[in-house]
This record gives sequence, structure tokens and C-alpha cells, in this order.
Amino acid sequence: MQLRDSLNRRIIELCDEKGLSINKLANMSAIPPTTVYSMFDGKCTNPSFKTIKMICDSLDMDIKDFFDSEFFVNLEKGFK
Repeated sequence: MQLRDSLNRRIIELCDEKGLSINKLANMSAIPPTTVYSMFDGKCTNPSFKTIKMICDSLDMDIKDFFDSEFFVNLEKGFK
């Protein structure tokens, strides 16, 4: 699995768990919704660590907990 796909799946999983829409998550995170949606439509292929950290902060979770997921096991080498 590619990193972008893993990030997207994890964000969707967390939104589902919290009963949030992607738009609501973006607003809670103080990230423009267009930035978050660009991660899903392929326009943003390498989201910044800052963006992921802002998402984690809004969900009141540590970054280590974000990446502690089966989605990040066996990632493809390199970035695509």
C-alpha cells in the first residue's frame, strides 16, 4: 500500500469512529477543507507532517497513535 492511501484510510477510519465528516475534521483542525480534500483526490500526494499533526491535535491523539494502525504495515518503499 502507498503512504497516501494509508493516510487517507486512517483519516477516514478516525472520522468514522468519531462520527465526523471530512469537512468537520478539517474545520476542527484549522485546515482549509480544500487541503484535506486534496489529499483524497490525489492533488496532494505528500501531505506535510504539520497537517497530520494538526489533525491529531484536533482529535486529541498523539501522532504515535495515529500511525499505530494496520494501514501503515507493509508500506511500499519510496513515495508515489
